[in-house]
Amino acid sequence: MGVFRTLDLDEVLERQKSGDLKRHLRGRDLIGFGVGIIIGTGIFTLAGVEAKTHAGPAVTLSFVIGAVVAALAALCYAELASSVPTAGSAYTYAFATLGEIFAWIIGWDLLLEFALGAAVVSRGWSGYLANLLGLPDDLFGESAPVNIGAVLIIAVLTVIAVAGIKESSRFTNILVLVKVAVCVLILVVGVFYIKAANLTPFIPAAQAPPGGTETLRQPLVQAALGLEQSVYGIGGMVTAAAIVFFAYTGFEALANLGEETKNPRKDLRVGILGALAICAVLYIGVSLVLTGMMPFQNIDTGAPLASAFDFVGQHWVSALISLGAVTGLTSVMMVELVTIGRIGFAMGRDGLLPKALGTVHPKWGTPHRMTILGAALIAILAALIPISQLSDMVSIGALSAMIIVAVAVPVLRRRRPDLKRPFTVPFSPVVPILAALACLYLMLNLDVLTWIRFAVWLALGLAIYFFYGRKHSRLAGK
Repeated sequence: MGVFRTLDLDEVLERQKSGDLKRHLRGRDLIGFGVGIIIGTGIFTLAGVEAKTHAGPAVTLSFVIGAVVAALAALCYAELASSVPTAGSAYTYAFATLGEIFAWIIGWDLLLEFALGAAVVSRGWSGYLANLLGLPDDLFGESAPVNIGAVLIIAVLTVIAVAGIKESSRFTNILVLVKVAVCVLILVVGVFYIKAANLTPFIPAAQAPPGGTETLRQPLVQAALGLEQSVYGIGGMVTAAAIVFFAYTGFEALANLGEETKNPRKDLRVGILGALAICAVLYIGVSLVLTGMMPFQNIDTGAPLASAFDFVGQHWVSALISLGAVTGLTSVMMVELVTIGRIGFAMGRDGLLPKALGTVHPKWGTPHRMTILGAALIAILAALIPISQLSDMVSIGALSAMIIVAVAVPVLRRRRPDLKRPFTVPFSPVVPILAALACLYLMLNLDVLTWIRFAVWLALGLAIYFFYGRKHSRLAGK
């Protein structure tokens, strides 16, 4: 059937030799990109929000669960990325193994993940900047009719992203050094203000939601099993894990840089696994410090870390955290813009999106058309729509993509046992199956409304595929 046609893997591997995209990146650059996109709203905002609303001090365990699931998925990404280093990452892996329809779905999901993520972060960046510099809320805050700050930062970063991958990497690495230093400062200073009373009980007893039950806001697994909606307890901790998984999304962006890495078969696995390990340690440590410094019921969900240090009288640390948040969120947007350009470039090259998007700039060697188009759409979303409540949409898009990647590992091993694999997932197919099931379980703990929105997004994507992509695919005549 046409929708299950697959790309020839040897042809995919030949693309690496085309030289369309410029090879400038090394392992350390990929780790910088990875830390740049992973550490952002998750550490500066989401940890406090989920501690207060779902998990209490057990949000630390939520981050551990998220890290374990992300690590399982990262092993699968590392094998595929080192074996098939390509600009399309998960999209291309699916196209070469499971078929065109799955490739479209995963590409569409990834565009959702990174576009929506960049829009959310740009609004957060605008708010932090307004708080740091005393800028007017009617232009830079969530109440602004048009969020000028969000649009301006997207425009500036788009220029850098189009100018070249080397320039993007250098800019990102500088920002990463600043925000990692701030995270270390939080740990070093905050540990002296931890009180055991704030961490007891570590897993608060389950209770009914403060605003009453609401089916659309209930985790899908609870609604399907007819369970009573609750927060805190084990269920609240797992629900928080599904949401804070948003904090780990981004490491998969590195797999899109395979055609711009000098030694992709080695450096991609170093970048993916190294970045995830660094970020997991920082997330778990910071969430423990945050909930130990003040009662989780009193956490300010707008600026959790800054307010925690204000609570203990360390106002100078609070100011540095705001600075770290601005730099941290800037690097997240930078990498998301770079990633959107590469995903759209791969889909345009294959004809599933207009082929003009699958070209690179003759001088800068970047997919400029897709990067600019993606940035324009992100700027519109960020300017007009308050989307701070949609981080779970980013999670569900990432988790669905990771399920397909996990399935692709044993499928590709079966179809191409001769393929050179510099890194292999241990205990395959057991680990890939565990990765897929773990991602599915976290997805089921996202609320019903998120699943409805996700279904609408998929329906729109499938309509575009059947009316355009399927007919214009490079495989349409084969």
